[in-house]
Amino acid sequence: MWEAVYLLDSLLSNISDVKPETIHADTQGASLPVFGCAALLGFDLLPRISNWHDLNFYRPDARTRYQHIDALFADNVIDRGLLEKHWTDLLRTGISIREGRLSSVTLLRRLGNHSRRNRIYKALRELGRVIRTITLLRYLSEPTLRDQITMVTNRTENFHKFAAHLMIGGQLISHNDPDYQERVVKFNELMSNCAIYSTALDITDAANGLAAEGHPVDLDDLATISPYITRTIRRFGDWIVDLAPPADALATRLDLEPRVLFATSRA
Repeated sequence: MWEAVYLLDSLLSNISDVKPETIHADTQGASLPVFGCAALLGFDLLPRISNWHDLNFYRPDARTRYQHIDALFADNVIDRGLLEKHWTDLLRTGISIREGRLSSVTLLRRLGNHSRRNRIYKALRELGRVIRTITLLRYLSEPTLRDQITMVTNRTENFHKFAAHLMIGGQLISHNDPDYQERVVKFNELMSNCAIYSTALDITDAANGLAAEGHPVDLDDLATISPYITRTIRRFGDWIVDLAPPADALATRLDLEPRVLFATSRA
């Protein structure tokens, strides 16, 4: 399940005001137990899946047939009796994770290939089959959902590439100390976010300046500008940490008035 086991714990430990309900991941996030666990905890897992030919669609029962997509399901059927028998166990597991009594990482690690006789594993896997089948059908029938999954995943990958560019000394962490590794990752991401924020402020100032002068600012053009710019960053220059707030208020809002947005000259 690779990094998929860490997806849920990171959201459950979130103490910010932003409360995400959707989880995006790469192919490694498409594990059946993770789908089941995410559903129990109230999260919508939407991974980008590359190996579709390896995945199965499951019917709700053997008698169910579909007019146009029946070939997708073959003879795969959900074991509803298994879910009904262990539904209470699944709910208890979900509550234990929500209340912090059990880590989802610990649970999903234990429910690996060596736990196939475990009743919780079997029930969670069966629930995962239900949720993943629904997700795959949504993916096939909703173009906007496909666009969303691709966009979010690409954005995340671009951030990782940007952070890797700023990882002075290469992406290999030289020490095997977990605390040291955590500090390196956190400092690298903090530095990356600071650089992205600074670039976003520069883009905001430039767009506001053009609009104020009466030049047209097309939002579609503006949407193509990325804050992950590396050519203006001196990776090996002087890095000065200044914790004092700036004297002047920063412009963090695009002030593109409708009458200015597509104007050719100042009125």
